[in-house]
Amino acid sequence: MKNAPEKFTHFNLYVQDESRFGLFTRNGRALTAKGVKPICTYQNIFKSTYIFGAFSPINGDSLVMELPYCNGDNFQIFLNELSNKNTAEFKVIILDNGAFHKGKSLIIPENIALIFLPPYSPELNPAELVWLNMKRKTTNKIYKTMEELKLKLDEIVKELITENFIKNLLNLP
Repeated sequence: MKNAPEKFTHFNLYVQDESRFGLFTRNGRALTAKGVKPICTYQNIFKSTYIFGAFSPINGDSLVMELPYCNGDNFQIFLNELSNKNTAEFKVIILDNGAFHKGKSLIIPENIALIFLPPYSPELNPAELVWLNMKRKTTNKIYKTMEELKLKLDEIVKELITENFIKNLLNLP
């Protein structure tokens, strides 16, 4: 790779994405008797936070961060943290075409290279599968405060985002 100087001992592939989680109730399936419409509690509050994540289908390594906004400044914070995670590793990151992923003020660390997916193709990003599994664990649940939601998200990340989970979920052919 032209960007990978000799000082890096190895390289790794990551898929990256971000997802919004909030107090607005995410409705999903519920088990009921045949012909009975499920009744679920519901909350209509529009406060949210964002989870940024990078996941390696090769070795199951990951970085997950909760940040208040989905913008260039927070993406820069995320990239810097990922860069510092293993400085001897050159990281190739596959991600979508979010405008803030290509911001002019963005400084890409020297041990990171970005590869963009085609526009409007979230189905090509395996990181979406991580969000799907996380959102299933928050479906049909009410969180009264953002602090309560953030505690639950921390719990879900600790329980769900493991090396084996990432390797099995993102098992690329």
